[in-house]
Order: sequence, then C-alpha cells, then structure tokens
Amino acid sequence: MSRWQNGSATEDKECVVPFEPGEVVAPSDPRIVLEGQWGHQPGVAITVNSGSRFSFSFAGERLQLLFDTYALTVAPHVWTTVDDGEPELHLIERPVIELSVPDGRHQVSVVVKDVNEHANRWNPPFECAVVFAGLVLDVNSRLRLSGRPGGPRLEFYGDSITQGVLSLSSHPESEGADGTASYAYLTAQAFGATSYQVGFGSQGITKPGNGEVPGGIDSFGWNFAGSPAERVEQPDVVVINLGVNDPTLDVEEYAAYVRRVRAAYRETTIVALTPLNGKHAETIQAAAKALDDPKLVYVDSTGWITEDDCTDLVHPTVAGHAKIAEHLATALETHTSLRRRG
Repeated sequence: MSRWQNGSATEDKECVVPFEPGEVVAPSDPRIVLEGQWGHQPGVAITVNSGSRFSFSFAGERLQLLFDTYALTVAPHVWTTVDDGEPELHLIERPVIELSVPDGRHQVSVVVKDVNEHANRWNPPFECAVVFAGLVLDVNSRLRLSGRPGGPRLEFYGDSITQGVLSLSSHPESEGADGTASYAYLTAQAFGATSYQVGFGSQGITKPGNGEVPGGIDSFGWNFAGSPAERVEQPDVVVINLGVNDPTLDVEEYAAYVRRVRAAYRETTIVALTPLNGKHAETIQAAAKALDDPKLVYVDSTGWITEDDCTDLVHPTVAGHAKIAEHLATALETHTSLRRRG
C-alpha cells in the first residue's frame, strides 16, 4: 500500500522519516513517459488539459513528485496510481508530493483529473494548470526505463463534455469534473491508444471558452498561448466534437476549422461528430459534404444519450460518458481501421 505525503489524502506523520535526496530527474528525461497535450519550457512540462498524464517505473521505496505552483490560485486535481492499486486523489496545492511504498519495483501513473475551466489556463502565468517539474529520488531509489506507448494515436477536440465537466456530480468546480470519466478518455482506453484529450469548457468553433481560451479555430495547434503543439507522429484519428456552444454556426466556419486540422494532419482520418443534442447537425453534415475529403467522416450522435444520462440535462454522467464511448468506438470501427483491444 502506498503512502502519499505533503499534499495527500492519507498522511501519517508518525511514519515520516527524513527524506535523503538522490537523483533529480527532469520532466524531459526519457524514463518519464508523457502522454496528452503538454507544453515544454525550461525545467517543466505544462498541461492545461484534463486527461493528460505521465508515468514512470522505479525500483526502491521513496521519491518526490515536484510541481511549480507559482501564481496558481486554483489547485488542479490529479489521480495517482501505484502498480495495480486504486487511484488516489491529490490537489496540487504545494510543490512536493512524497511517495512512500514497500521496497521493490513499481509503476506509477499520474493522470490529470481536472484543470478548472473557470480559472485562466491559457495565458501564462496561469491561475490553474499542472506544471510538472520532475522527480527527486531518494538515495536508494532508481528510475527505470519504460517502454514507449504502443497502439494507435487518437486526438479529441471538444468542449466541457470532452473535458469531463459535471461528470461526477452537479458541482460546478473541479469536484464535479473528471477527465478520466470522459468519453474521450474511455474511447482511447478501448483501443489501447495514446490520446490527446483537448477539451475547454464553453468553447465552440468560433466562440471563446472559459478560462481565457480562444475559440476552437484559434486554439487548435497550441498547447496554450505561446506554446505550439508539436507532434512527433501524426495521429491515426482526430475526433472533433465542437459546435454546441456556438450560438450560430455556418458551413464555412465549420469547414475552416476542419481545413485547419487537415493542414496539420495530411493523412489522418478526421471524424466530424455532431453535438450530442443535435445542435448544428445539418450545418456540420453540409460542411463535411462540401469539403469532399475522402478521409473526413461525418458521424451523427443523435440518440446516443438522453437527458436522463446527464447531470444537468446537458453534461453526461459517468454512465452517460460510457454510453457515448461505446457508440463512438463502434463508429470508429465502422469507418476506420481501428479495432478495440481483446
């Protein structure tokens, strides 16, 4: 059983012994695997997106996770998992989280549960973001090289639903949100995929989102302001789930967004998914037809969920997201070469 200290929900001060620092490991070290949308600055890796994650393997029993919390006014939420244990919730309020486990070989995963949609997470300095500054191992621990993720590569671009807002409850802040409950996260898991889950509350194709985020057409291709989203490899599939927050949307506006995605990914299959409530579905279908792109797939999500599958008649519950993921996985198997694991 793990014991997380200095920011954990389980803290037993009687068991604390002095930490003797050994190797310091930067986020850019190849022994740390970053997945999702991360921007890199000297000494740190930054994400403003729920569902982003990092993982690593180590031999030993103690280490520290380091975060830069300067200027943050709202703590991001992360899930931490050791080996096959249950995820533990941590609010990144302080720069250090200490991990203590039985001596041995361990696999650690840290997944962003939520970066608050209402705080500035686009223009540095951020009010809410996960700014990962690396690891400090104690003198008796050693970081091990992990294999790079295999499987297909998926990217999801959407709004608060993709972010996982209000999936856990009707609480309007991070307490009610969970990026790992989102249909995007679940769909990627179904295919054993590396995924980029980019969801910004209240964002549309042209409408700006919460937290100082610009509209989708202006935010695509950026981790956050001043940080281009660079991809080493092209994704196999990009899923677009935007439009519900746009008061109006015409064919050319939607087509312009798809063209921007296509300019970045020449050979990728792009899926134009209609909003779950059907808003602008005819416009999106017309735009997909007008583009005449053989690798653009229009998917109508009508009937995938009902209002009973939502916490507030709009945002899906955990069970609602699972329904969406099942429908989307089926659609991806129908229209692409992707196949679910096992």
